[in-house]
Amino acid sequence: MYFLAFLAFSFASTVSAQIYFENFEGFNLGDISSQSPHWRTWSGAEGGPEDADVVSGGQEGARSLMIDGSQITDQLLLIPGNPTSGSVNVGFYLAIHPGKGFYFNMQAALTPGSDPWQQAIMGGNVYFNCDGNSDGIGIVTSTVDCSAPEQTFSYPVDTYFRVTLYYDLDNETWSMRINSNLVFENQPFEFGGQNFESLAAIDFYSATPHNEGFIDVVEINQTLGTEDFDQDTFFIYPNPVKDVLTVQSKEMVDSVEIFDLLGKLVLSQKPNSISPSVNISSLAPGSYLAKVTIGDASKTLKIIKQ
Repeated sequence: MYFLAFLAFSFASTVSAQIYFENFEGFNLGDISSQSPHWRTWSGAEGGPEDADVVSGGQEGARSLMIDGSQITDQLLLIPGNPTSGSVNVGFYLAIHPGKGFYFNMQAALTPGSDPWQQAIMGGNVYFNCDGNSDGIGIVTSTVDCSAPEQTFSYPVDTYFRVTLYYDLDNETWSMRINSNLVFENQPFEFGGQNFESLAAIDFYSATPHNEGFIDVVEINQTLGTEDFDQDTFFIYPNPVKDVLTVQSKEMVDSVEIFDLLGKLVLSQKPNSISPSVNISSLAPGSYLAKVTIGDASKTLKIIKQ
């Protein structure tokens, strides 16, 4: 009875579910589109210059995904289920070397079977080092180039950092973090005359000849409900996790407790910090429940230890 009651509490209070995770470790080197249904090129053609390449080296393992500017890469990360309401968080590690840039946008309509993909940009254009001479400086704009920035932010150069995108589909606004820093919030989806239909894809495009970025540990989480926490107060990554679990949060995390599926407390920490990291390397592989407490509110999410 205790086991069933604990599970009922845990899953009733879960605020998000992981709908996609990829660290590229299971892929062969080379074009990605033919290796995964979650990635497609703009034209729909596999193996051509648009296709992003799985390459050696990464943030956590031996593989990452390279968006290359020398061949005009145009790679779409398709969002599972094409959500139309609630909240979706898209996170990935990104590395940009000195003198290089990076770009992505959000696509707000699905065009199934359409080759090429039909343009449906919303949520703005995000440029990192747009002119090639602004290492560490990024902008967000609703124009087709980087001449009129609406938001400016900084980012680390020559090392992996975490990019987290928070999409509020009901209010059609979005926010972004670089590592634990909130660089802007509640930016409107508005872009030209495009109407929002669904969160269809993130488009990684070589907008400039010096574009070159390396993506790793991609995670997409979808909110299941709204309770005590705001929908983007925190989320956990990576999940599955090997050694270190990060609780990315806007506010100070008071405690993180890990339970096994029988309800036994197996690990407890009181980080008292924003976006803490919790070392769970001592735990055996399997499924656990992570209870995160911020102030007077607590939520429990299922995690998988590899």
